[in-house]
Amino acid sequence: MGVKKFKPVTPGQRGMTGYSFEEITKSTPEKSLISPRRKSGGRNMYGRITVRHRGGGHRRHIRLVDYKRDKHGIPARVAAIEYDPNRTARLALLFYVDGEKRYIIAPLDLRVGDTVISGPTAEVRPGNCLPIANIPVGTLLHNLEIKEGRGGQLVRAAGVSAQLLAKEGDYAQIRMPSGEVRLIRQTCYATVGQVGNLDHSNIKLGKAGRKRHMGIRPTVRGTAMSPRDHPHGGGEGRQPIGMPSPKSPWGKPTLGAKTRRNKQTDKYILRRRGKKR
Repeated sequence: MGVKKFKPVTPGQRGMTGYSFEEITKSTPEKSLISPRRKSGGRNMYGRITVRHRGGGHRRHIRLVDYKRDKHGIPARVAAIEYDPNRTARLALLFYVDGEKRYIIAPLDLRVGDTVISGPTAEVRPGNCLPIANIPVGTLLHNLEIKEGRGGQLVRAAGVSAQLLAKEGDYAQIRMPSGEVRLIRQTCYATVGQVGNLDHSNIKLGKAGRKRHMGIRPTVRGTAMSPRDHPHGGGEGRQPIGMPSPKSPWGKPTLGAKTRRNKQTDKYILRRRGKKR
């Protein structure tokens, strides 16, 4: 796909880029595979803000994406490549030979008219889904399962891919897009190929209004606040924050503070992300 540049007839369009949507073949979603999206504004059931900077945005519908790929042995034809406003990747609309329709995350080089299939006997081709045990070492993967039968939970964003490094015993070594090397059971399913829409990282929004269209509200710097609103606030004129490390609005350390608490899965991580060999 290509990146579209705008003629700068306004200050916000100078440097702005957008999608050219060359790969999109269908402009309206499949009605049987969408559901309304309820907006929460970042608030929980008590009306308290638990996720900041959320609110507004364009109206959206949720696309019901098939992450499990549990129709084993039934081939499907790619009927269309569609845009999804809820994710960075594109979606592929599949028409199965038994008449069912499903969405999947569109991998790179998947075209309209191609045939995909899932199951242990599937061929190793982009878009096919099969157990990791049946995939050759070195293959690029996406939509990986963590637990067998739960559906793909890893590697689903635009342009990313994981790589199968080795197989040993019941587990396989997978290198994640972050560089982390992780053990995943070989009975878990994964989809072959790299996620499409590679140019997503080259998009420049150009103006604040495009963030508001996404439902993201402004972020105010802590140093611009008063001391009662933020630990960084206060002082006449511009001042340093006056503490050894930055803090969140609630006084918790940030910028490098470790937030991982799930120590039960530490044994499955062979190499942390960001660590050099």
